[in-house]
Amino acid sequence: MSYVDGFVLAVPKKNLAAYRRLARKAGKIWMEFGALQYVESVADDVKPGKSTSFPQAVKLKPDEIVVFSWIVYKSRAQRDRINKKVMADPRLADMMDPKALPFDGKRMIFGGFKYVVSY
Repeated sequence: MSYVDGFVLAVPKKNLAAYRRLARKAGKIWMEFGALQYVESVADDVKPGKSTSFPQAVKLKPDEIVVFSWIVYKSRAQRDRINKKVMADPRLADMMDPKALPFDGKRMIFGGFKYVVSY
């Protein structure tokens, strides 16, 4: 079975192009180090819920869009090895500065997940 890191965040619409550039750069590096898949997607049909929802989870503001992303690995051990290399890669040094990000990293939700069912 595979392992997935998942991310949900709010990106200001005016920063979407900058976020896309950052994601392309990051995705190439994750893939270079062995990730099986790297996906970045923007909300198309995401509405606020009554109890919970993607917009509520990231405290979405009117001028923002929800981004849902995931990275697939062979295993958690592989994920840990790859992420260690990615985080040390100098090509992403600018990405490590929270002030330089095109989104508010404090409102990003993320975690690692084991596959339960996969086709």
